[in-house]
Order: sequence, then C-alpha cells, then structure tokens
Amino acid sequence: MSSLVDRLWYGKGRPLLLLTPLSWLYRTIAEMRRRNALEAKINKLGVPVVVVGNITAGGTGKSPLTAWLVSAMKAEGWRPVILSRGYGGKASDYPLLVTEDTLPSHAGDEPVMLAQATRVPVIVDPDRRRAAAFALDNALGDVLVCDDGLQHYRLPRDIELSVFDGSRGIGNGALLPVGPLREPVSRLDSVDFVIVNGASATDDDGRVSPEALSGIQHRQMYAMSLKPTRLVNLKTGEVRAPESLQGQKVRAIAGIGNPTRFFDTLKELGAKLIAVPFPDHHRFRPEDLGSESGHILVMTAKDGVKCSSFAPDNAWVLYVEASLPEAFSEAVLEKLRASFEEPAS
Repeated sequence: MSSLVDRLWYGKGRPLLLLTPLSWLYRTIAEMRRRNALEAKINKLGVPVVVVGNITAGGTGKSPLTAWLVSAMKAEGWRPVILSRGYGGKASDYPLLVTEDTLPSHAGDEPVMLAQATRVPVIVDPDRRRAAAFALDNALGDVLVCDDGLQHYRLPRDIELSVFDGSRGIGNGALLPVGPLREPVSRLDSVDFVIVNGASATDDDGRVSPEALSGIQHRQMYAMSLKPTRLVNLKTGEVRAPESLQGQKVRAIAGIGNPTRFFDTLKELGAKLIAVPFPDHHRFRPEDLGSESGHILVMTAKDGVKCSSFAPDNAWVLYVEASLPEAFSEAVLEKLRASFEEPAS
C-alpha cells in the first residue's frame, strides 16, 4: 500500500490526472467549509485550544508531536487534555473518556497510545466541539490539545500546527484524489507553526530553510526528529535499549500512515529486517504477526496497543519520542501564555 501511495502521490508525476475534476470539487468544498467557519465567527472557549494536524493525507508524526506538546505544557504547570476523533474505534456512546486500559476497538489506536504515553485525560468524540465541552464541564484541564483536527472547523482554535514528513513534503502538489493535499498549500499562511518531521537543512535555532521542503515557506518552520527510546516486550514488560537490535533478525510490522519511516529506523539500528507493512489503522489478527524462525517481532507503539492481548512471547514495541528545538519550545509556550491571557470573545 505504501509503495502504491508513493507512486501515485509522492512521485514527480500525476498518474491520477484524469481525476482532476474531483480534485477541483474537493478544493471547492474544503475552501467553502473554511470560509463558512470564518464567517460564523465561532466564539472561543474559556481555555486555549491547540490544534495539531496536517494538510496532507497519511502519517506525518502528529501523535508524537502531540505527546511532546503535552509534556512541555505539563512541565510549565499546564493541565492539558487531548481531544481526538478516535479513528478506527466505535464506542457505544460519546464523548468517551479514554484510560490506559480502554480497548482500541472502542477508542481507536492513537487515543489509547496517547493515554498510555502522556497520562493526561484523552477525550474521543467525532464532534471535537462536544468533546471540548465535556472536558470543560468536568474541569479536566486548562488547555485543550486537538490531535489531527486542522480541518475540524467547528472547534475554535488559538494555535494551529501543521506537520509534514520531511521526505515526502507536499508530494506532487495536487489535492485529493490526484495528490495527497487535503487543503491548498496557501492554507499554511494562516497556521502558526509548520513542523517538518525529519528535516535535514536547519539553522542554529532548528528552523527549516525554505530550500529543504519544496513548495513550502513559512516564517515559523521547525525541524522535528523521532528518537528511539526503548524496546518493551509486550508479554513480560522487559525493557531493552534500542541498540540491542544491532545484528538481530527482525520481522517488523507496521499499520501506520508511513511505515517506511519505521522500517528505516530499524535498519539504522542495525536490524536484519523482514518488513511487513499493513494499511493505516489495520485491525491486527494473530495470524498477521507471523512466525519466522529465529526472528523477533517488532512493532510500533500504535500497533502494540492493538496486539497486546494476543502477542507472542517474542513481540516487542519500539517506542520513539519527538525531539524539537528549544527555539520552538519557547515560541509555542509564549504563544500559549498569550492565548490564555486574551479575553474570550
């Protein structure tokens, strides 16, 4: 699936050019939804709202960035609450307050992963405005962080962050379905920060140079990297250093938006890899995990929450954490403080 997406959307050409009329329609609808939201002048909530999202389809690193933001906020004395659509889950009732033990089939894989990683309240609801009201009515926190909500315009926002994969960028530059864009690149003019996952060309402050990502320029564009932190056995909880994968035979599975990045990380750690990609948000079954003789099984944290109940003894999760420059940390926290001080309209 990943190689097909790379060929259709992230190559130099536009193999789906015949679908251009659908792309025009998609753009018209996207711009109309945003224009209607702006004209509605949705009142701000009583607390700051930070939205993490992207204008491209597929995985870019939004959830690790969300976890990093929550950690930075907690260190400054804030009480963040995460809001999520809960893609892939189906609860009997919404809003759903997610705990570390909530089933991914109810909440979705990413909310459960974020609840485990951050230990802050996570609220799942397809209607993020309703989730926000639930968080405020129950006094769960003093700042709301919306994971993947850039196009959910019913939710007012004080700070917007758009995340890109540094190796993919905007792909062929076309809107869905011809290309990967959910909104035109001009949408970035209104976001506060652009984060590039895996950017190579940066200055001393961690800012990304305009030449590093073709087609994108922004006054506040920073680099992010994902650092492997530990390996954890899904059955026993045993912890090992990521470097222990050096020379190991590994069957790697990944049901994420860009599995190639995960596989590349394992190769960089020296693993001898059998790479097995699955579609994003794949519902794993025991037979998906495989059993190559002499291999250990390694998966992402997002997939680990779905496989923990039936994982074999040799199943490990590779955890990664986002790393961002100090200049970005100072800039986003300063804007957060300013948003808190602004009176609600």
